[in-house]
Amino acid sequence: MSDMEYFERKLDDKNRLTIPSELRAEFAQGVIITPGFKNYLHLYTKTTWEAEMEPALKGGILDEAVADLNDKFRSGKVSATLDGKQGRITLEAHLLRHAGLDKSNRELVAVRIATEQGSYWRLRRPV
Repeated sequence: MSDMEYFERKLDDKNRLTIPSELRAEFAQGVIITPGFKNYLHLYTKTTWEAEMEPALKGGILDEAVADLNDKFRSGKVSATLDGKQGRITLEAHLLRHAGLDKSNRELVAVRIATEQGSYWRLRRPV
């Protein structure tokens, strides 16, 4: 895992985000993008999603808190792979809307969120 904890990028005209070269090995197996709790996105490695998020989203069939988390993270979830040459992923329109990004506002900031279970990236508009 890279020591990088923060990066800034501007989406291109096709809504593609270029992952810094220092981080591409982390995402080589795939990328999962979900809406976040507020107006931002979560970016997970496929490995982190399978090892940490999938178990966290399991619970009793009548557990309303688990149901709410499943609704939040599975609604709008996108699986992607980095394109071969430039390490880009495309952010779909529903994710852009959730994060408040549009054609006039394409800048974003990515911050690594470290937890006891692992880490993920929060993608948001600059403040």
